[in-house]
Amino acid sequence: IKKITVLFEQAYKNLGIDIAPKIVLSNREDLCDYQCDDAFKLAKVLHKSPIDIGNMIIDEISKTDASKDVIEKIEVYTPGFINIRICAKLINDTLNSLTVPHFGIPEEKQETVFFDYGGPNVAKPLHVGHSRSPIIGDALKRIYAYAGYTTKSDVHLGDSGLQIGQVLYGIFRDNKQLDEIDLEYLDKIYPEMSGLCKVDEGIKNKCEELTFRLQKGDAELEKYYNVIKNVSVTEIKRVFDLLGVSFDTWEGEFTSLKFVDTVERKLNEKGLLQKSQGATIVEVSTEDDKKPLPPLLFKKSNGACIYATTDLASIEQRVQDCNPDKFIYVADLRQSLHFEQVFRTVKKADLSKATFEFCGFGTVNGKDGKPFKTRAGNTPKLVELLSDIKENFISLKAENAQMNDDDLNKIVVGILKFADLQNYREKDYIFDVEQFSKVVGKTGPYIMYTYLRLNKIILENQITPFNDTIYNEYDRSLRIKLLNIK
Repeated sequence: IKKITVLFEQAYKNLGIDIAPKIVLSNREDLCDYQCDDAFKLAKVLHKSPIDIGNMIIDEISKTDASKDVIEKIEVYTPGFINIRICAKLINDTLNSLTVPHFGIPEEKQETVFFDYGGPNVAKPLHVGHSRSPIIGDALKRIYAYAGYTTKSDVHLGDSGLQIGQVLYGIFRDNKQLDEIDLEYLDKIYPEMSGLCKVDEGIKNKCEELTFRLQKGDAELEKYYNVIKNVSVTEIKRVFDLLGVSFDTWEGEFTSLKFVDTVERKLNEKGLLQKSQGATIVEVSTEDDKKPLPPLLFKKSNGACIYATTDLASIEQRVQDCNPDKFIYVADLRQSLHFEQVFRTVKKADLSKATFEFCGFGTVNGKDGKPFKTRAGNTPKLVELLSDIKENFISLKAENAQMNDDDLNKIVVGILKFADLQNYREKDYIFDVEQFSKVVGKTGPYIMYTYLRLNKIILENQITPFNDTIYNEYDRSLRIKLLNIK
């Protein structure tokens, strides 16, 4: 469009026309590639018909040698549109300019962007709802890295909350030795203890006390914590490896506890900490809020740390480690209030000069529109969903069963990732195993199949970067579409 516009600008100047030419992509590719309807605006000024004005402009453009490298055909179409068909040289020169490294995206970026995504809880199995954060977060990190930014990412394990105290309580109740704590036991004991805490306040209090003691550095509890963490994280890493997502660091809430005192001191220096019913809070509401924002709860009345405490501490840790220019948190939309409170506290306390962004997402739902469940009515583990996708894909065609495991796993991940990323991030979406496993339509397998076919054509025909040969109108139409991808 820029090159066509230059030709029109020179023609207008020669004709004494004092307007900026407007060239647009044609919506009738059977007629032309680009179009100009300036002749209609000029008709009243020049007192000529749009067709006559169009022919004047075309005659002027045709006089220049430069037009030969831009335009193959230009004509007036009733009642006065100027239709432009660009030449093969312009098409291919422009396409070749886009195949340079990174498609021309500037690579010199000085900013460091820190991504917090994944967020699995130690001692809890990964379920279907845990798929969105790592998939979206990893995609964002790849995009930023491709654009030249320095990226850092952390999985931010949930490893100092009540669930750890609940598992510790179960271990001591069952007289389990350290070498008896395995994945099977963790999968059984957490839901059992979680259920007990809902009906027995005494047990819940004991679990909270164990959590508090662990946070305060109880050496004996830490031995058990380390085993719980190692068993759980080994499985989490295995599943995330299957998903093809990665993290630069595997820190967690527990790691950040050593930075809590520093954050508390800084909050005190700014006069931000207040007492409310025994708990320690930070007021974050501002005058221009449409409705008052609840205060951030920094510590519970017994001095125990919570999510906000460890999130603030982890920010302090990350600032000390790499001092990012930007933080991006990828989590469930239901966490938006929490992160708004945290970000406001960071700004008030001047904990970081970075910008902070919350990237929230909706839930993964079943075909009934409700959060994804198995036939048994419970939320399935993420590995179970991957297994279901694999079985369904294999059942579609006999050839699928002949594929090797590596290829099958790549397709399974492609099905899940494409199903997730094709949706508007903030909306809930329905995951239909049968629909997304198909090799036609808007699905992961279809995208991968198309990619493989294109590679086959390119390799078998030894296609080099776009040359001046355009094979037919289908080829030309495809190249024009590539030029106009936004």
